[in-house]
Amino acid sequence: MVYRYESDEDAFVEYPRSGSDLPEFTPGPPAPAGPSPSRFPTPSLPRTTRPALPAAEPIPVRSSVQIPPPPTLPREYAPAEPLDPPKAGRSDSGRGGGRLWQVIVGGAAVLVLLALCGLGAAALLAERSPDDDRTAAAPQPTTAAPVTEPDAGDLDSRDTDQQPLTAREVFAGKKLVVADGRPAYDVLKTHSSGSCAVAVTGEIADLLVRLGCSQVVRGTLRSPDGDHLVTAGLFNLTDKASAQRVRDRIRQLLDERQGRFRGLAAGDGTEALSTAAARIGWQVRGHYIAYCLVVRADGGPVPGGDTAVRDIIYDMIELHLDKGVLERRAAGGTAVQPTARATEGAGTQRGDANPDELPGD
Repeated sequence: MVYRYESDEDAFVEYPRSGSDLPEFTPGPPAPAGPSPSRFPTPSLPRTTRPALPAAEPIPVRSSVQIPPPPTLPREYAPAEPLDPPKAGRSDSGRGGGRLWQVIVGGAAVLVLLALCGLGAAALLAERSPDDDRTAAAPQPTTAAPVTEPDAGDLDSRDTDQQPLTAREVFAGKKLVVADGRPAYDVLKTHSSGSCAVAVTGEIADLLVRLGCSQVVRGTLRSPDGDHLVTAGLFNLTDKASAQRVRDRIRQLLDERQGRFRGLAAGDGTEALSTAAARIGWQVRGHYIAYCLVVRADGGPVPGGDTAVRDIIYDMIELHLDKGVLERRAAGGTAVQPTARATEGAGTQRGDANPDELPGD
């Protein structure tokens, strides 16, 4: 496309020099305000005409909208009572939303209940094994309850250990072996009485009677070396608490010389049991008090550190009376566990110049 100049003024013209034939430029009136004419006018192009759009037909507007009447329901579907008109401020959409929440909450509650029932059923099925089913189905043989002897019972009380002791139960023969491989003690005499005061004196006798002592079984023995004489036996108290009260008072009464244990003389050569100073030990098991009195056969004093006397007391109380006599009684009754071993006591008493002689069996 080629542009052409409209007039000579649009061409390039040098500024006139002085003395030239060209007219000098003189300022004229100011140019009118507004945009200046284009120095490059629009080329002459054929003018195209824009197609005219047809005019839209006007939409008729109805003056009123007619709503068709609701369909008439059959009589059996017609509501019995007219529905309440909606209250002010409450729309139908609110009522619909409330019903929707009720449906959702009710459905959730039903699902939770079903889930809990399912879990409970699963737990019951898991706990019940096939072996249990077979065991339940199989008839169980009926067994009679074991019959216990009348004297069977716990050693903590005379109510459950009602059978009294006997001299034969405590000292079965003329020889007493406390352990395998140990030399035997000679059993010289045995004695059983319903009066506990025959084996003790003073306040100790009063204490035993006051706390319900009903029986004493004792025997006189000679040590295997022949140097010591022994009187050992069992006091039968009402219960374990009574036996423990007697045990706790014995040492004090012995120290204050308000009572003493009596040795059981068994004829010639045993007089020291009634006259000589003695070493004594005692212990509680259940409702019984086991005791042992040891003297020198020659009537001499018993040293405090005499190991032979200590071994004799251990043999009589711990091995024979506790582990032997009372253990057999507990195992033969309902007591399957022995009662707790009580604290062992020991003491010394002076001899009696005028002992009371007691008849033997």
